[in-house]
Amino acid sequence: MSSQSPLPTPTQNVVLDTAKLPPASSSSVWDRVSQWASENKALVYTIAGVSVVVTSVGVVYYLSDSNKSGASSSSAQKKSKTQRRKEKKKAEEDKKPKTPSVEDESTAKKAEAPSEELPEVDKATVGQLSEETRKEYAAKLKAAGNKAYGIKDYPKAIDLYGRAIICTPDPVFYSNRAACYNVLSQWDKVVEDTTAALAMNSEYVKALNRRAIAYEHLGKFSDALMDFTASCIIDAFSNDVSRGSLERLLKKIAEEKTKAILEARTKKLPSATFVSNYLQSFRPQSLPEGLEESAELGEDSGKGQLRKGLISMGKKTGDGYEEAAAAFEKALELGNLGDFEALALNMRATFTYLGGNAQGALEDLNKSVELQPSLVQSFIKRASLHLEIGNKEAAVDDFENAIVQNKDDPDIYYHRAQLHFIMGEFAEAAKDYQKSIDLDRSFIFSHIQLGVTQYKMGSVASAMATFRRSVKNFEDTPDVYNYFGELLLDQQNYAEAIEKFDKAIEMEKLHKPLGINVLPLINKALAMFQWKHDFQDAEKLCQKALIIDPDCDIAIGTMAQLLLQQGKVADALKYFERAGELARTEAEITNAVSYAEATRTQLEVQEKYPQLAARLNAMGAMGGGAPPM
Repeated sequence: MSSQSPLPTPTQNVVLDTAKLPPASSSSVWDRVSQWASENKALVYTIAGVSVVVTSVGVVYYLSDSNKSGASSSSAQKKSKTQRRKEKKKAEEDKKPKTPSVEDESTAKKAEAPSEELPEVDKATVGQLSEETRKEYAAKLKAAGNKAYGIKDYPKAIDLYGRAIICTPDPVFYSNRAACYNVLSQWDKVVEDTTAALAMNSEYVKALNRRAIAYEHLGKFSDALMDFTASCIIDAFSNDVSRGSLERLLKKIAEEKTKAILEARTKKLPSATFVSNYLQSFRPQSLPEGLEESAELGEDSGKGQLRKGLISMGKKTGDGYEEAAAAFEKALELGNLGDFEALALNMRATFTYLGGNAQGALEDLNKSVELQPSLVQSFIKRASLHLEIGNKEAAVDDFENAIVQNKDDPDIYYHRAQLHFIMGEFAEAAKDYQKSIDLDRSFIFSHIQLGVTQYKMGSVASAMATFRRSVKNFEDTPDVYNYFGELLLDQQNYAEAIEKFDKAIEMEKLHKPLGINVLPLINKALAMFQWKHDFQDAEKLCQKALIIDPDCDIAIGTMAQLLLQQGKVADALKYFERAGELARTEAEITNAVSYAEATRTQLEVQEKYPQLAARLNAMGAMGGGAPPM
């Protein structure tokens, strides 16, 4: 089980490894990579907000760590105002591209001022000097250049370094002159000199960093990212400045590309797997009285469209969900819904939220609550939205309001338990899951989540007993076998876990011939990899899941990871790019694009610097003893 579990919304099913369900936040799919790093003994370097993972085959990829723990937040609050001001100032400075200083042949001591008159030399006369004399002149000119740089006489320093280069071309001289051009913001010349330095020493870290900064100022972000990545690999990710620059630039590129994706994308629902897992977190309800089939409920009426949408949801397929979303939109356009207007707003809000528009969903839910407070599902869904945007107090209030309206609605306690689970309040979560069960024992997910909560609390025996009891009471429900399998997988009981996943797969085929839940297939793929490192079977299972649900982000993310584990970086890149296209929210898109950019950059670095690919392999081989994140 990952130590950094993603945070699902309270309207989702919180499972043993919540990444197995559709993501409610940007970390959901990508959080698996940190788990893989631990399970597969990958070498992990933490960079402020990004973790760099080097696998056993030398694959590098990055993990966003935007969700901070409650403990971290509380400790930050205890800091003095002076400390916070200092940290804020330091953070602002860290965001700025750094200007590396010039260096001497020995970095352990400062350059001394020349004790004699500087030699005059140019391209016409240098040929008359012996090699020994040229080296002597070059050293004197370089030392004088360092002194000029130290007193900020950059034009003079540039001249002196240039004359040193005439005497003896040296990567340090080029890099030092580039430092002067850097201060003067002459970025093209920085690129020219650092490129010359790197032509003589391809692993010259200072030159790589200086060129990266220049590329960034010139707007050549991909080139800058490649140089920073190469620099980090050479330094084994030990240089804080390089690592910070890599993180900052990767974030900048991802955010810019995210904006372009959002501007170009059309309104689209996520995968059928995602939608199904969201919707099934509410107890199924029959068609409301008054919406039965009749001549008065034709498709040209608001009530008729509302009825059509509710029926289409029952298909549990991508087409069915798209049809439902369109019907709810049409119902509100046609109007004349009477007492069903609040329900229509609730359902449109549901699909608006699933499409990634939280604000639009919130507006509909506000209207729904005003029109019909007794429709407690609107309070529950609004609580989910409040929690997603970080307003826990408003979420708590919505649950309290829902209880005032109907204290015996089991969905209220189930979803409030999700909130407690997310906040790490497992004892309170267990109480609410049990309350939900006491009010209605027929809802399988209350039992599943209770077992997961017991497991999280360290009560493994209780959790196992809850799952075994659930299997007995819900023997015809595939979900119970799937999530029981996850618990067994976490305990490395591979054979029994795969048995449970197989059972869930077979039952999905029988019970849902149209809308098959692909999660058991993906879980079995992970089990096959973790148990036997069987890449071939794991990939086949993921491919099968993608045939059933081509837009399943979890299957796509898992495929990308499987390919990365095998060093198939180019193939993994295609899946990361696809994940960016499918991501729902801006944060999810940014995360997916970050992975794609990091993967693309690694590919370019390995092609340009083949020796670094071997170094990555060596780092991965040494990572067996690295602690998990």
